Amino acid sequence: MRLLEKAGLVSLGLVAGVSVSLHFAAIADKETLATPLPIEELRAFSEVFGRIKNDYVEPVTDKKLINEAINGMLSGLDPHSAYLDAEAFKELQVGTQGEFGGLGIEVSMEDGLVKVVSPIEDTPADHAGIKSGDLIVKLDDTLVKGLTLNDAVKRMRGKPGSKIILTIIRKDEPKPLTFTLVRAIIKVQSVKSKLLESGYGFVRITQFQEHTGENLATALETLIKQNQGPLKGLVLDLRNDPGGLLTGAVGVSAAFLAKDALVVYTEGRTEDAKMRLTASPDHYLRGNGKSDYLKELPDSVKSVPLVVLVNGGSASASEIVAGALQDHKRAVIMGTQTFGKGSVQTVLPLGNNTAIKLTTARYYTPGGRSIQAKGIVPDILVEDPATAGQDNTFRLREADLNKHLANDKPSSEKQDNNVDKNMPTSPNTKGDAAKPVPAEFGAKNDYQLNQALNLLKGMQILQGK
Repeated sequence: MRLLEKAGLVSLGLVAGVSVSLHFAAIADKETLATPLPIEELRAFSEVFGRIKNDYVEPVTDKKLINEAINGMLSGLDPHSAYLDAEAFKELQVGTQGEFGGLGIEVSMEDGLVKVVSPIEDTPADHAGIKSGDLIVKLDDTLVKGLTLNDAVKRMRGKPGSKIILTIIRKDEPKPLTFTLVRAIIKVQSVKSKLLESGYGFVRITQFQEHTGENLATALETLIKQNQGPLKGLVLDLRNDPGGLLTGAVGVSAAFLAKDALVVYTEGRTEDAKMRLTASPDHYLRGNGKSDYLKELPDSVKSVPLVVLVNGGSASASEIVAGALQDHKRAVIMGTQTFGKGSVQTVLPLGNNTAIKLTTARYYTPGGRSIQAKGIVPDILVEDPATAGQDNTFRLREADLNKHLANDKPSSEKQDNNVDKNMPTSPNTKGDAAKPVPAEFGAKNDYQLNQALNLLKGMQILQGK
């Protein structure tokens, strides 16, 4: 597993104050120069370079011109390929430990503006009421138009305790909205768990980090101990989980699947971009010397009735887990269609502590479905009444991003999913929506969670019969 030894990680996009986790690899000696050089295009590049050096209104250094040319090459490919300067590369390398500085907001670039993919749960952005699909047009007094995504993210990061004013355009709002956020050290608790009632457990994964698999194993053991015996049913909540480490996704999937079951595979142009990851310790431990944290889990975890909750904010690693459990018919997927980020980014270190982040492959579920620009379609479509209709109308998805990578496989999935006919068809607009109250973990008024619990109880009745 050459690719895995170089580290198999997956990411959604750039994060202001939250780490981006990727696949790291060294630049290999490959026959990349086998084709003739485009002489005419290189001549044009050289001429433009010279014109700027001589004629631009202000002097420009060679370093800046070359860096901007590299930026343009990568940003012109797709929304996730990018050039990482020394600062961005350093932040990327240290950002998988679950503690980050900034706002806690997942962003991408769209038509020259910063677009919010999702605020991270329990962060300054989440508490302030930033929403998926918001367009950030100004950072303090600086207009976003004209900035690169890296530049915008740098401005949103800063010393904990310092303030930043975001000016945002939101659909259906007549005027721009302003939010004053206080930067913070963001500690993301990857796994949370709760015994909803006797026999039924609830586990939420907020982001896939280095220790997510271990934390899940601990949470499951705790739930079984609290229940004083095997669970009758379990809800795995991946809503608004933007992804993270691929090893975490494989580990979480392996907790519920049979040993060596296929979790995900990738296809790209090079041999290094082709891999098959299974529910085996070699693939979720990656030879890092850790003991197998799933080894001591009770056998009942492999067979406990399982419902996985997803929505449009579930991306990347979340979609890998949902797709694997769905294809192996190990769980019922409930909620709304996921984000659709099914491409692999490889971080290729360059000189001077810089790197490029390059899209090198697509992810596929065990059944051969491409996740890219499609996502995972739930087995049972259940919307949240608080956002009914918004998940499809207003939420940003991979397919909405400019220059997104296309899905290379025709769809064979049915679109007329089971829909809860009692759901409202329009969002609830009553009350003050300017300052939303953060959702309580495992709250009794969580409609989707209640529907998942009801389904598990129904499955238990059917099993009894």
